[in-house]
Amino acid sequence: MPSSSTDPHGTWLVTGGAGYIGSHVVRALAAGGWGTVVLDDLSSGHREFVPADVPFVETSVLATDRVAAALRAYDVTGVIHLAGFKYAGVSVQRPLHTYEQNVTGTAHLLEAMAGTGVDQIVFSSSAAVYGTPDVDQVTEATPTTPQSPYGESKLIGEWLLADQARATGLTHTSLRYFNVVGSGDPALYDTSPHNLFPLVFDALLDGRAPQINGTDYPTPDGTCVRDYVHVADLAAAHVAAAAALSAGTPLQPVYNLGSGDGLSVRQIMDTVAEVTGIDRAPVLAPRRPGDPARIVASGELAARDLGWRMTHTPTQMVASAWDARRQH
Repeated sequence: MPSSSTDPHGTWLVTGGAGYIGSHVVRALAAGGWGTVVLDDLSSGHREFVPADVPFVETSVLATDRVAAALRAYDVTGVIHLAGFKYAGVSVQRPLHTYEQNVTGTAHLLEAMAGTGVDQIVFSSSAAVYGTPDVDQVTEATPTTPQSPYGESKLIGEWLLADQARATGLTHTSLRYFNVVGSGDPALYDTSPHNLFPLVFDALLDGRAPQINGTDYPTPDGTCVRDYVHVADLAAAHVAAAAALSAGTPLQPVYNLGSGDGLSVRQIMDTVAEVTGIDRAPVLAPRRPGDPARIVASGELAARDLGWRMTHTPTQMVASAWDARRQH
């Protein structure tokens, strides 16, 4: 059934909209009055993360015909593409699966879009495209040297969009970001078995001490410094990018979403102890091979073109994630 949205942006399809980030994007779109449809195969997403009043299509982006049917059925005008295999570490053991989901899947999605006349897309890329940069602050001009099949697959996704744009006039932009944390709704939480916040929370709830890998890095407190972005701020960036495309505003092909300064693992642990009231001394473990001392991104271009900024403090990041996690 066609969407009943009267929003000037039309209806946007969110692939991976039942996932942690995708479900926040769906809520941000809905809060702005956008018509929204979710497409997800539930391989890592959760049906209960999708609001009851948002149409849901359970299928994979690899199913070109089904994706095209959804685009037609809901009169979709643009796509926010978050679906994919997102575990960088695991991608080293499962490169073919990673490429199938992230590269072939994106190609099939673009094929379905071309066949139905949908010509706007915001792509969820990753700072993993940079690999281990040798600069203190990553900008969009920093060379891309991905070091995992996941990072490579995201970079190829960006290339696919650029090539399709040259061939068909597709309008697009890609958003690159590092560590996504927090919760914008108590019903939504990060269920990844590999991310720092879930690992720390699970340890605390199980009565175990969390672990810090490496305390001898050349950083102020000896632990790794990373860029943490609240998921609600990230969702706002996706909506801003979609709005700009919808309005015909020229955008850069890629934008970093970062704080510009980052937080250390020790700072995160201290904030967790403060928020949770569980002050359990972390286990200090050796460095993990390949972990760089510092990776922080500049968000200046996104601020300039998308009006984007980070609005959550570290305490708010931890507190929102902890509250959502305890509810589940």
